[in-house]
Amino acid sequence: MLDPKDIERRIAEALPGATVEVVDTTGTGDHFQATVISDAFVGRSMVQQHQMVYAPLRDELVSGALHALALKTFTPEQWSERAGAGKK
Repeated sequence: MLDPKDIERRIAEALPGATVEVVDTTGTGDHFQATVISDAFVGRSMVQQHQMVYAPLRDELVSGALHALALKTFTPEQWSERAGAGKK
C-alpha cells in the first residue's frame, strides 16, 4: 500500500520547485490522482510532461504496487489561467 505523501515527495524530488498534490482515489493505496504544476513542463508536450512525472515512480508502476495514476499537469501560467477561469 502506497502513501500519497510518499508519491508527492518523489515527484517533487524529480521536479524541484513543483507543486504536487496526490489523492488516493479509492482508499486502496494503489489508485491515485496527481496534480503537478512545474516550470519544467514549459515547452513540453503533455506526453513528455507525464513521462517526467512517471519516471520517479517507475519501479512501483512496473511491480504493480502503483496500479493507476491519473495525471493533471500544468505549467504555472496554465495553472494561473485555469484558476482565473474558476477551474481546478
